[in-house]
Amino acid sequence: MASATTSVSVAREPRLLSQTVVVIGGSAGIGLETARLARSEGADVVLTARDPKRLEQAARELSARSSAAFDADDGAAVKRFFDELPAPIDHVLVAAYTRREYGPMLDSSSEEVGWGVGRRVSQVLEIARHAAPKMRPGGTLLLTGGSARPFGREYGITAAAFSVLPPFTAALAVELAPVRVNLIQAGFVDTALAASYFADETAVEARRHELRATLPIRRVVGPVDIAALAVHLMSNTAITGATYDIDGGQRFID
Repeated sequence: MASATTSVSVAREPRLLSQTVVVIGGSAGIGLETARLARSEGADVVLTARDPKRLEQAARELSARSSAAFDADDGAAVKRFFDELPAPIDHVLVAAYTRREYGPMLDSSSEEVGWGVGRRVSQVLEIARHAAPKMRPGGTLLLTGGSARPFGREYGITAAAFSVLPPFTAALAVELAPVRVNLIQAGFVDTALAASYFADETAVEARRHELRATLPIRRVVGPVDIAALAVHLMSNTAITGATYDIDGGQRFID
């Protein structure tokens, strides 16, 4: 006599239930997708961005706890935001856009090069300084950056600016403990921001086609891929001071 097999579905508790996730740069792209996934995992989300109109739309879509429009490079605005934000908070994702400095380094002044290399570090330090006192132990400050490659005259200081982030992340993890600090370094991610670096849509599509053909994963990395890693790093409390490359293997072919 054949026996029937019964499939039992076991409910999984949301990974970020009753936690608060602050997304700096949360109105589009990686920030918005991470906020959306965090929300689905039970978190309350607080969104910030430069563009008030786009931010309002994102906050309404996700039923965000609150939102605030300001430039993440404005230290006074960052301080004011965290001063006014009720504690406690659990996780802060820094996904705000930081303009890349292209062009040969020798065509720029030493001051401009130093500013370009240190801009992301300075931005994160101001966020960390004001966010950490309100964060629960075991929460994470999660940074985002780009690939430290390729090198070339036309890329100027871009590689140097990204290369400084892994040791900076590790050092900050030691200083902020027991708050955790981790870094996601991505290659090309198919977002509107990435597309804006190309001359037109034809050039963007050519890059997508090239990546689909050459990446080991045979597809283009999207913001949902970054969001999945970000939420994992928020929920896994054993990880700090770490850098994760998520580029579909782009670093092996460029």
